[in-house]
Amino acid sequence: MELIENEIHVPKALLVGIDTGEYDSQASMDELYELAKTAGADAEADIIQKRDTPDGATYVGSGIMEQIRIFCDENGTELLIFDGELSPIQLRNIEKITDVRVIDRTMLILDIFAQRAKSKEGKLQVELAQLKYMLPRLTGKGVEMSRLGGGIGTRGPGETKLETDRRHIRRRTELLKEQLRDIEGHRSLLRRRREKDGVITVAIVGYTNAGKSTLMNTLTEAGVLAEDKLFATLDPTSRALKLPNGVSVMLIDTVGLVRRLPHHLVEAFKSTLEEAASADIILNVCDASSEEASLHLDVTAQLLHDLGCTNKPIIPILNKCDLIPDADRIPFINNAVRISAKNATGIDKLLDAVEKNLPVRIKKTELLIPFTDGSAAAAIRKSSTVLYEEYQDNGLKLIALLDDVMYGRYAKYMI
Repeated sequence: MELIENEIHVPKALLVGIDTGEYDSQASMDELYELAKTAGADAEADIIQKRDTPDGATYVGSGIMEQIRIFCDENGTELLIFDGELSPIQLRNIEKITDVRVIDRTMLILDIFAQRAKSKEGKLQVELAQLKYMLPRLTGKGVEMSRLGGGIGTRGPGETKLETDRRHIRRRTELLKEQLRDIEGHRSLLRRRREKDGVITVAIVGYTNAGKSTLMNTLTEAGVLAEDKLFATLDPTSRALKLPNGVSVMLIDTVGLVRRLPHHLVEAFKSTLEEAASADIILNVCDASSEEASLHLDVTAQLLHDLGCTNKPIIPILNKCDLIPDADRIPFINNAVRISAKNATGIDKLLDAVEKNLPVRIKKTELLIPFTDGSAAAAIRKSSTVLYEEYQDNGLKLIALLDDVMYGRYAKYMI
């Protein structure tokens, strides 16, 4: 018997936005194309209307709305994606006029989050954000009643179908919050343990698709998913990294950011982002080949500021420099480290920058440890880098790289 493989249906989508002058509407629309592609939609065209404010009834004016309806009828469009946040009334009115399923920017991002979440915490965060956002939009009849299912903007990592009963949704929301509090408590415990043990953390943050996971893989061979899609990484990944000076740090990869990321989405993933906020050093990575690289750095820097990351080293990293000529002449961010994570070029400069911003100082120390204190040698080998060791008549001679704590503890054996 011949087996017929089920093909994944790719819905034809039309992107709709408005230009109020508050932000670069075309750049935002270009990003919406990438978001739609990542979610699995075929964005065949877009419409941008110039207007002072969104229309209260349909987001765009009635004339443009009629053009959209005709376009959908003539081209078999199955999905409308709006580059903004639609109110419940706007959502219902647009679907009633066009008889086409409608999602907005927030719903699209949530859909991608739902696809990408792998850990229990990530899935809980996605479902909670979806519930909060969808609750006021789960009323009425028609297209909007089938909001959560298996298509773009409708899938969730939790239940395959969400009950429209508001009481059920509120109970589910409280349960998710409780489970997230338990997970956050565990995360805080691990964080305090790292601080107690003196573990230095370095967080990789930045605009989505900047190459953060590729950098993580290059530095630590962590095997983190690295592909040319937005939000390829949703769950934080931690791996140990030993620097050339012998200091070991914990490297943390975090979820990517996008322009105009809705505030409640940032709140929903705050526990993940707090890994960056609590880090000792932050690597702000951007795609140097992007025309908006400077803006991407600023978006990330602003969010880090909002999270309270004002008194810690933030190292700007220009990645993908292999894609542009004369990368050293990039006019913005003169103090940035220029690298290609894919080709592993400039990594030595990056590691040097991390070493210079370590919260501990490293001293190359020559020690003679008496045989009566065998635990000292074991402790130094475990937490420091030993460059040389030799057994002598009166003890063990060591040359090691010691931080302030280890130096103070064993300075009595210094030669």
